Amino acid sequence: MHPPVVRGRPARPETTDLALWIALAAVGLALTALAVHWGARLGTASAPFVGRYRLKVDAGTLLAPAVAAAVLLAAARGLADRMRWRVVLLAAYLSALAWALSLAAVDGGNGLAAPVTNAGEYLRDVPAVHDRPGGFIAGFVAASGEHATATRQHPPGPVLLLWAVQRLGVHRPAAIGLLLTIVGCLSVPLVLVAVRSLCGAVAARRLAPVLVLAPYAVWVAVSMDAITATLGAAMVTAGVLASEQHRRGPPAVAWAAASGLLLGVAALFSYAAPWLALSVICVYFVRRRALLNTVTGAAALLPLVLAQLVGFVWTDGLTAAQADFSIRVEPMRSAVVWGCLSLVVLVLACGPAIVASARKIRRTPGWPFLVGAAVAVGFAVAAGLARGEMEHAWVPYFPWLLVAAVAPEQRGGEPARAPLWLAATGALGAIALEAILHTAW
Repeated sequence: MHPPVVRGRPARPETTDLALWIALAAVGLALTALAVHWGARLGTASAPFVGRYRLKVDAGTLLAPAVAAAVLLAAARGLADRMRWRVVLLAAYLSALAWALSLAAVDGGNGLAAPVTNAGEYLRDVPAVHDRPGGFIAGFVAASGEHATATRQHPPGPVLLLWAVQRLGVHRPAAIGLLLTIVGCLSVPLVLVAVRSLCGAVAARRLAPVLVLAPYAVWVAVSMDAITATLGAAMVTAGVLASEQHRRGPPAVAWAAASGLLLGVAALFSYAAPWLALSVICVYFVRRRALLNTVTGAAALLPLVLAQLVGFVWTDGLTAAQADFSIRVEPMRSAVVWGCLSLVVLVLACGPAIVASARKIRRTPGWPFLVGAAVAVGFAVAAGLARGEMEHAWVPYFPWLLVAAVAPEQRGGEPARAPLWLAATGALGAIALEAILHTAW
């Protein structure tokens, strides 16, 4: 696949960003190779990722390049600049869904089913719910040692979601995987809505191809972390809409409450999801709507209080997950080595756009979006929690780290054009990763 033909040469900063990303990726992979050569405690056969390497190229491999080429061609012709905003959101969502599914298709029919049926994933614990979800919630922490690996590291939300899906009549693993992907890809239009409100319509339109073709889409298909990403994106977007200057009184309170409720629900899917609340706090600060924090904060407690009334204490679940982590993961994986390797994963999963975003972070009005994601990543590395599997654990944060990629080159200037060469290179990286990497997700 080749990037679309665009009139003129790429802007110099874009070329520099691409070269710097290639250099960072090369250095990171070289250091990874050295860590493997020196026998560092990695606990994986496919460092810096968790899984194993393989080479799989067949008819399904051709679908992803076709989807990427179509998205890039449409962006190069400026279709997003001419379409109505709602059409842009729909097109971005459908494109993101097609991109994620096309990457999953590399594994054929198993691409959607295998991650669901993996013995270490949530589906294994669904039978334990039976017809008593309340009992499952109440005994969740006490029975944590009996749960699948993924369940032990998360609150009960993922298992309960799969239970509800099966109660609705969806039982086939491939159908469940497709449903998870459909919901997970909703994070793309949600992020674009938030970016439009804080950074302007032009920036949001130009960010669309970057988010659609992001390499981390490899871990969006059939991923419960993508569900968390959608909940987190909806939470941030609701907070942004609540704080818009023309929205006052009951409408603002309603959106702020919705943001809090979504935060509470997201916290029942991931112990790390609450970090994204920092972005909402910063948005309220920037727009001088500090009182909305009380509404969002109070609403966020409701799902957690309800869960506690049923029998699940969120802090106890977090403690149990940390205990499992200290026994199962810490002795097998070096914190120092994996702290570095996780940053390599970040660079590869976000693609070249992460360099452009980091370079222009001081020039974007969307800096609040980066706060929650950057603090979450920084805390995981500094606390020694980033010991592998970050390629899917950080999926809720990846989109927000790319927001500044379309920031103006000079403060207050015109938003940068869509960085199509960066998006194209990232798409190629995703295709290569899907072809050579096999993971349980």
